[in-house]
Amino acid sequence: MKLLSTGNPKLMKGEKKGYLSFVLHLAPSDLSGYNTCPMASDGCRVACLNTAGRGGVIKKGENTNKIQTARIRKTRQFFETRAVFMSQLVADIKLGIKQAAKLGMTPAFRLNGTSDIPWEYVPVTVSNVKENYIATNVMSLFPTVQFYDYTKRENRRNLPANYHLTVSRSETNEANVFALPYNVAVVFNSKTLPAEYNGRPVVNGDDTDLRFLDPTGVVVGLTAKGKAKKDPTGFTVRV
Repeated sequence: MKLLSTGNPKLMKGEKKGYLSFVLHLAPSDLSGYNTCPMASDGCRVACLNTAGRGGVIKKGENTNKIQTARIRKTRQFFETRAVFMSQLVADIKLGIKQAAKLGMTPAFRLNGTSDIPWEYVPVTVSNVKENYIATNVMSLFPTVQFYDYTKRENRRNLPANYHLTVSRSETNEANVFALPYNVAVVFNSKTLPAEYNGRPVVNGDDTDLRFLDPTGVVVGLTAKGKAKKDPTGFTVRV
C-alpha cells in the first residue's frame, strides 16, 4: 500500500468487533501549501492528531520526520496529479478488501485521517492498460464497502449510502453543528465523559473508531489527548 495504513492504535481497536480499518493521512490545514482543512479553528490546529504518536517524534536537530514528509508528498500529489493519486487510492482499497477477506474481517475506510476533504465530490478517473473509466466518487466504486469520516464542513449533504459522517464541534461552530443531521463529536477535557451534553446522550468515542456503528442522535465523546489537554481556546469542553 502506498496511501493507506492500518497502524493507527485507535483503528486497531475495531478489530475486536471484526473490522479491519484503513486510514488515509494527508497533511492537515495548509501544511503542504494546499489547504485540506478549510474550516479548522485555532483550537483544532493546536489539538490536531497529525503530531500524535510516531507522527510527532522528531529527532534532535531536525524539524520533521519521514511520516510528515510522506503526508506532505501525498497531499501535493492529490492536488497536483489527481488522476495518479486516485488510481493509487482505488488500488489500495482493492488490496485492503482482499487483506480483510483473508483475515475473515470486514474492511472499513477512513479517508480523512488528518484532513477534511469532501470525498463525495471527488471524481475518480482511471486510465491504464487494464482499466479505463470515470466514477462520481470512490465510494460509488465500492458500494458494499463502508467508508466514514469526521468533518467540520457544515454543507455536506446527499452522501453516498456507504459513507458515514460525524461532524466535529470546535470553539467556533457549536451553534451550528447541533442543527446538522449528524452525530456530533465533542472533545472533553476530563478523565471521564459526561452522560449527556447539549441535550444528547454521550457515547464513548475512544472505545473504537467505528463511528458508523454509533446510534443516531448522540454526542461522540472523546477525551482530550496530547496538546489538547492544555487547550486555551475552548476547543475542548470542561466538565
